[in-house]
Amino acid sequence: MGKTEVLQYLDDQGVSYRKVEHEPVFTMEGMEQLNLPFAAEVVKNLFLRDDKKRAYYLVVMPGDKPANLKALRATLESRPLRFASGDDLEAILGLRAGAVSPLGVLNDDEHRVQVVFDEELRGYEGLGIHPNENTATLHVPLADVLALFDAHGTPYRFVPMECPEA
Repeated sequence: MGKTEVLQYLDDQGVSYRKVEHEPVFTMEGMEQLNLPFAAEVVKNLFLRDDKKRAYYLVVMPGDKPANLKALRATLESRPLRFASGDDLEAILGLRAGAVSPLGVLNDDEHRVQVVFDEELRGYEGLGIHPNENTATLHVPLADVLALFDAHGTPYRFVPMECPEA
């Protein structure tokens, strides 16, 4: 699903969302420059895999929080974590770098990817996410995102995520 299909799917599912169209954005710094009305709830998405390519994770965390892969590995009780390749991103989630989104798991019909949310996101009203393309950002209620995952059979969980040691 690309942007058009994602928006149609959300409409068909009765999901309410706010949409802001913009120039392509590839980094969190670029997202900050957009001054979105829901900027405080824009999330960072990391597509990770273990060192044997047996487990894939889409990590969703506050946009301003640094990632600590060693601590996350311990929390997930996984093998060493690495960023998945662009080829894996496209083959599994149908996405390109810069457009990683939790909604990409709707393209994962084999349910190879587990979504891992930072526990801190439970306090968010919604998530600022791309509709599988980086030319727009949606603000979608967190409850609706989780309901979409439940309907699709996408495994997900919330875990505490530590910041890296200074």
